[in-house]
Amino acid sequence: MAFHSRAQEYVLGTRKVKLVQGAVLSLEYPVPSAVKNAVEPRYMAGDEGRPDEFTKLRYTAATCDPNDFTIRNGYDLRPRMYNRHTELIIAITYYNEDKVLLARTLHGVMENVRDIVNLRNSGFWRNGGPAWQKIVVCLIFDGIDKVDKNVFDVLATVGIYQDGVVKKDVDGKETVAHIFEYTSQISVTPDQQLVRPSRDGDSSRNLAPVQLMFCLKQKNSKKINSHRWLFNAFGRLLNPEVAILIDAGTKPGRRSLLALWEAFYNDKDLGGACGEIHAMPWRRGKKLLNPLVAIQNFEYKISNILDKPLESAFGYVSVLPGAFSAYRFRAIMGRPLERYFYGDHTLSQILGKKGIDGMNIFKKNMFLAEDRILCFELVAKAGQKWHLCYVKAAKGETDVPEGAAEFLIQRRRWLNGSFAASLYSLMHFGRIYRSGHNIIRLLFLHVQLVYNLANVLFSWFSLASYWLTTSVIMDLVGTPETARDYHGWPFGDVGSPIVNVLVKYVYLLFVLLQFILALGNRPKASERTYLASFVVFGLVQGYILVLTTYLVYLALREPLGDQISFASGSAVLDSFFGGGDGVAGVILIALITIYGLNFLASVLYLDPWHMFHSFPQYLILMSAYVNILMVYAFNNWHDVSWGTKGSDSADALPSAHIVKDDGTEDAMVEEVEKEQADIDTQFEATVRRALAPMQETTDGPAEKKTVEDSYKSFRTGLVVSWLISNVVLVIIVTSDSFTALGVPEAATTRTP
Repeated sequence: MAFHSRAQEYVLGTRKVKLVQGAVLSLEYPVPSAVKNAVEPRYMAGDEGRPDEFTKLRYTAATCDPNDFTIRNGYDLRPRMYNRHTELIIAITYYNEDKVLLARTLHGVMENVRDIVNLRNSGFWRNGGPAWQKIVVCLIFDGIDKVDKNVFDVLATVGIYQDGVVKKDVDGKETVAHIFEYTSQISVTPDQQLVRPSRDGDSSRNLAPVQLMFCLKQKNSKKINSHRWLFNAFGRLLNPEVAILIDAGTKPGRRSLLALWEAFYNDKDLGGACGEIHAMPWRRGKKLLNPLVAIQNFEYKISNILDKPLESAFGYVSVLPGAFSAYRFRAIMGRPLERYFYGDHTLSQILGKKGIDGMNIFKKNMFLAEDRILCFELVAKAGQKWHLCYVKAAKGETDVPEGAAEFLIQRRRWLNGSFAASLYSLMHFGRIYRSGHNIIRLLFLHVQLVYNLANVLFSWFSLASYWLTTSVIMDLVGTPETARDYHGWPFGDVGSPIVNVLVKYVYLLFVLLQFILALGNRPKASERTYLASFVVFGLVQGYILVLTTYLVYLALREPLGDQISFASGSAVLDSFFGGGDGVAGVILIALITIYGLNFLASVLYLDPWHMFHSFPQYLILMSAYVNILMVYAFNNWHDVSWGTKGSDSADALPSAHIVKDDGTEDAMVEEVEKEQADIDTQFEATVRRALAPMQETTDGPAEKKTVEDSYKSFRTGLVVSWLISNVVLVIIVTSDSFTALGVPEAATTRTP
């Protein structure tokens, strides 16, 4: 018998539903016949499941804060109502992705659930009960108005959503979240193909039943609030052992979720873990032709090869990416989640000065990288010895920004948030001593402390480092020196110094331009200028790479044995590091650290392909990372938004009005009941829309340039023109001659 079914009364095509505790609206609706008939008979017969979960869609209008979503207040969820133990909850957080991206994630998750269920010798089966009953997949949508409407068709096809069900308020009390529950065996692939169980052949190929929960928040209240619904509302009711977080658009690889769960199952002190994330190459690597996609793919890959395994060995992975990570629920309960949710805007009034509105600008930026805060708080939890790790076997593909504007906006949040969070972890490192880690773990954490401190320092001085490297290499290669019979290269004694000075001026001019753009213009309004900046810095870096290759040739054209003295240990060090005339040792170390280490690590990792299709683009654009991205990020330190708009309304939704039952005076809601034929007819149209191929667009809807944007663009052009003209005048007047353009007469040192 369905939950609350005894409180349902049908009168003239309507039914009256009694509110739980007189306040909570929870209804059940028949699902379309096609969805119900797709379920394998063994589940419908009640051998492993309950018929109601396959035939009825449960809807709950939550009019409360996530912290108040409790049994005491009348709220409940099907897995708990059915007395099922939830071992694993998989949360898919969604903002405004299209139906292809959502289907890619949801279908990938359902395939992973099938892989877990098919492993009958795993812990999921040994500990009693069917494996699928221990897994809950929860979709959390951040606001109704931001949802791509085609996504609702996909969800309705799966069976977890129906049109005309949601209520914007219950007797005047605004609905905060609309919660749907259904157990489905249907999925939609990213190619808009419908996947249903086959009644013939091997049933292990069929998708297992998946307990789906769909939490549709009425207003956009950011991702942290979505996680508060997951952990504080659903997590406290279901009490899962492990929670896996996936962003919509991220596709988990086969058996990746099983690999994450097994890491927790085999290590009782593991508090959090993440898998490998790489950029989605699309068909035949088409997207890697975009340099911005290629450099992000290289970043992901090399981080998974060098950074994550090293940090995992120490026991503290500085960031478990929210797009694909997992946590042990009881490990993050308490202070870690409490600190994590300080960044939730909806708690600002309750928390007061501790909330986001009471924070200074440093702390607000820190919560832009809230996953880093959670990682540190988890490792530093008082009296506990939780550690974090990287699971190589768990892989996920994710979509990355393809345009300069969205790339800048994303990296502004990442860079500022990670910088602030890194400083936070360094300043509060002393809390590690109150944890329960043993002496060996503490020793490794101290080594990592030095490593993280060095990373922060290198990041802070990276702007100067790139300029000094660029300037010194051009001077070494391009400036002639008659005393040593060295000629400027590649444009001769006269041309090389002039070209190098021009390149330096262009480099500095575009660095200055980044400050002007970052302080006054929106990236979307100045996208062409930013694209031009990427091109210019890429050309300069390409020129530097050519000069570097020539410098290496000069350094290594003589045998290393002739350049390095082996007379004594001090002589070896002195000659190797350029104490004499040779600098072959320094060049050799630079080659090994920049190229050799990446190639060697990638080959040892059995994943070297990114070194061929993504590393060249990274080499060309790596200076732009600092000169464009970091300049924009630091100049917008005051901007603590996520690049999304604030709360949105849902005024078009119907309301639920309470009436009193004539006999019992109980609070009731009168609901129109649809005929099954009407439900099926509506479902047929929904499926056709869901399976229709999506029209691909390259740029999406163009954002109009506002009047203020045009004013700012004019101001930028005016300031840049003014600066250029004045700098040119200074160069002409202060140069020894106009043709020399201020080139110094000689350089002091060079490579032989």
